[in-house]
Amino acid sequence: MTRILGVLGLLVALYVILIASNPNAGQLSNLISVANLQGRFGVITLGAALVIIIGGIDLSIGSVAGCGAVLFGILMEEGIPPVPSLILVIAFGLTVGCINGLLVTRLKLQSFLVTLCGMFVYRGMARLLGGTVGRSRSIEAHPEFLNSIQSISYVLIGKDASRELIFPAQFILLLILAAVFGFFLHKTAYGRYWYAIGHNELAAKYAGVKVERQRVIVYTLCSALAALGGVLLFLDTSSVQSDNAGSSWELYAILGAVLGGCSLRGGEGTALGMVLGAMVLPVLENLVTFRGLKSDMIPAVIGLTLLFGTIVDELIRRRSRANR
Repeated sequence: MTRILGVLGLLVALYVILIASNPNAGQLSNLISVANLQGRFGVITLGAALVIIIGGIDLSIGSVAGCGAVLFGILMEEGIPPVPSLILVIAFGLTVGCINGLLVTRLKLQSFLVTLCGMFVYRGMARLLGGTVGRSRSIEAHPEFLNSIQSISYVLIGKDASRELIFPAQFILLLILAAVFGFFLHKTAYGRYWYAIGHNELAAKYAGVKVERQRVIVYTLCSALAALGGVLLFLDTSSVQSDNAGSSWELYAILGAVLGGCSLRGGEGTALGMVLGAMVLPVLENLVTFRGLKSDMIPAVIGLTLLFGTIVDELIRRRSRANR
């Protein structure tokens, strides 16, 4: 609870500084835009957080999202309607996550190594699929998709036919997904299994938890959410570059999870914390933009924040052990 209150206080402070920094920053259109970005990062943060809870890590999130965005555009250019394309992209994410989970559980490979290799593999796949994809190319190739793309953009992104942002659909999607995952984490046996695996995998095995199956499930969910994030990116932007689509998203997701109270050692984390943690970086990026500061600061801030979160996590654990 202390961590959640801390990140909530940080978030409030950032919003106050943002709104005070520029009159335009407090306009409804800008706040909706920030909320949409929070929703997109939040979707991938949920997946990263689940993996961290079971004591793993996934460094392929950004590449899977980029590949999913490119794949979504290519499928529509080839004549597959938007909704089936969305389903196929999520199926791609499910397959990727299942492969990651099986490599970690069956071959006993380190999750860091498996997903690091995946980061390069899926980025390469995105480049092979195509250099640049976008809504306009898909519509030019298949004008009959216009209404469907507009409908799905309205539901998932919150943009009308004129591409005006009306409401934070991505943030609403995040809240729905967080409620679902929160229910599983805090109210079902699956959540108890995942926390147990993160706390002590051997003890979980002795307690009858099918650890390997649960790990595969979690990695599968993580990559599916990453692929969904790629679709959101495609729908929200005019074009997607295979070279940089989803670049560094794995760091954004891990940062959001750590800020939200997930311990990098596993076994800790809440759905509310995941949402709050994912909300921080988009506000910070928007603040950097309105203050006219260099965006090069963002990677340094991410690195320092992760280091700070790791130090705090270690200090909390040491104090907990000392009090026993």
